[in-house]
Amino acid sequence: MKTITKYISGYYQDEEDLLLGLKKLKEKGVEILDVFTPFPVHGLDKVLGMRRSWLPRVGFIGGAIGALFGFFFQAWVFTEGYPMTIGGKPLVAIPSFIPVTFECTVLFAAFSMVFAFLFRSKLGLGAENKIYDPKITDNHFVIVAGYEEDSCNEVKKQMEDAGATIIEVKAPS
Repeated sequence: MKTITKYISGYYQDEEDLLLGLKKLKEKGVEILDVFTPFPVHGLDKVLGMRRSWLPRVGFIGGAIGALFGFFFQAWVFTEGYPMTIGGKPLVAIPSFIPVTFECTVLFAAFSMVFAFLFRSKLGLGAENKIYDPKITDNHFVIVAGYEEDSCNEVKKQMEDAGATIIEVKAPS
């Protein structure tokens, strides 16, 4: 693994130029540190080689646990904890359990997805966000590529060939 000591930001005018430039840079073996866009770009995750998110699975598992918790908690309350027969209703009246079970499903799914997202994104208390440039997502599409000390001009030339309109060489802060 190479040690990246500096980075180059290549600014693009629109998403087609960004995707084309990104493909060219990946073909030439340039190490892409990050890509910033002012709005979501369709197909960017495939070009970067990112895997599909596991967040929906976490939401499903959290929702299933919430549904089971909500249903069995109500069943326990109405049969063991505080059994009451009102108007001839059975102790385990499944249709009356549906609203609370649904709400527990949504609550557990939402919280599990939020915590999984924060964990996966390394956000939360004490998180250090890398800010490459304050104007990076104002109105441009940006590819941030790392390079070693001796390959600055080579990476800069590859970015120019890939269609970058502005190229900035910076040292990490």
